[in-house]
Amino acid sequence: MTETGESVEARDQGRGDAPRGPLWWTRRRSAVLDVGLALVSGAECAAQGVPFAREAGIPVGLSVALGALAGLSLVLRRRWPIAVVLVAIAVTPAQMGAVLGTVGLYTLAASDVPRRIIALLAGMQGLGSLIVATVELRRNVGRDDYGYDPPVWFVPLVSVLMSVGVTAPPVLLGLYVGARRRLVESLRERADGLERELSLLADRAEERAEWARNEERTRIAREMHDVVAHRVSLMVVHAAALQAVARKDPEKASRNAVLIGDMGRQALTELRTMLGVLRSHEVKPSGAAQTSAQTSAQASGEASAGAVDAGRPLARVAEVAEVAAGRDSAGSGDPGDGSEESGGPCLRELGALVGQSRAAGMSVELSVEGEVRSYAWRVEQTAYRVVQEALTNVHKHAAGARTRVRLACRAGEVAVLVENEAPAEGVRGAGLPSGGNGLVGMRERVAALGGGFVSGPTEAGGFRVSAVIPDRG
Repeated sequence: MTETGESVEARDQGRGDAPRGPLWWTRRRSAVLDVGLALVSGAECAAQGVPFAREAGIPVGLSVALGALAGLSLVLRRRWPIAVVLVAIAVTPAQMGAVLGTVGLYTLAASDVPRRIIALLAGMQGLGSLIVATVELRRNVGRDDYGYDPPVWFVPLVSVLMSVGVTAPPVLLGLYVGARRRLVESLRERADGLERELSLLADRAEERAEWARNEERTRIAREMHDVVAHRVSLMVVHAAALQAVARKDPEKASRNAVLIGDMGRQALTELRTMLGVLRSHEVKPSGAAQTSAQTSAQASGEASAGAVDAGRPLARVAEVAEVAAGRDSAGSGDPGDGSEESGGPCLRELGALVGQSRAAGMSVELSVEGEVRSYAWRVEQTAYRVVQEALTNVHKHAAGARTRVRLACRAGEVAVLVENEAPAEGVRGAGLPSGGNGLVGMRERVAALGGGFVSGPTEAGGFRVSAVIPDRG
């Protein structure tokens, strides 16, 4: 497994599994390396202190002690790299501190010290090495027993080459290591940022998925309410009529019984279809059974539900619910209507919807303003659902009340109005339970398409439901 920048930083600072080094060191091996280099540098400076003491005429012990102290200062290279280089520059005239100067310059160049300070101290170190090299060459290279007299440019050229050779390599190597280290840290920070962004995206994706699931559940509940509530309401109304005319008009009672049976069977079929879609993602059918099911679905006009992704059972149930809800008045629509392609109800089926309520004994008047034209299928379906739910509410709460349904087809919108009068005195309602979801579902449908929805009681004691749905398709 790879490490992120935070884990590496925590490890380097002693918060990880690796043990923290003493004092300012982040790791023990770094401390061991610095102590070892300091001991080598101290021994080298102490050894060079002996010939320097003879030439300078100072006590050998003092020169050795000062050299060893200067060499041991290399142990501070990670904490104070500038001080270490200054010590190396200071001991350069004594021709000691080769290890101290080389390692000090490398550490300084690899650190976060500003470049101008690095250039200044490296130049000072190079100048000191140049002066020492020039003095020593002039003193040691001259006329000898063989009569060799070097040219004038020999000493300066060799001095410059020696100074550059001693100074440039550690500086360049340190600059490269420092740049590479900063690049790695930058990549680690970028990786940490990407990891945090991915985590945030994952959280947001989970929130969006939960929101989508809730939306699908709401949509399923709305569609099932439209499918079942209207049919069950009509069944209850017909059952009440059947009870009232069972003895007086047996023929009418027989017709009502047939209607109740048909509506009950249709409601059960639609519920089985929805529940079957919910279970279909658990056990996938075999090839032959799946082919047969697809053929049957196409024959029954449910191809739109089968086209939904099998990995989204909630969406499939919502689509099937829309298809099943549209069967209330299937067959009366125009084949060229855009809503027919979606499998849902359309405006041309409002007459059949009103006819079902009339068959249940409701006095309903339908008026249409303008020519019924084709709108976007969701616009037509929403208008149909508003009228359907409003009529269902009349069956529930105002049985026997006269009702007016008005449809206005305009160039850029569809307007529907359902208004019922106050129920007659002494007339009992159908006794249907109400969960208060009908008006909420209508408002949600209309608002989703950017329309306006208004509902409330009238001054005459009735109830009015109106919606204006824009056609943006």
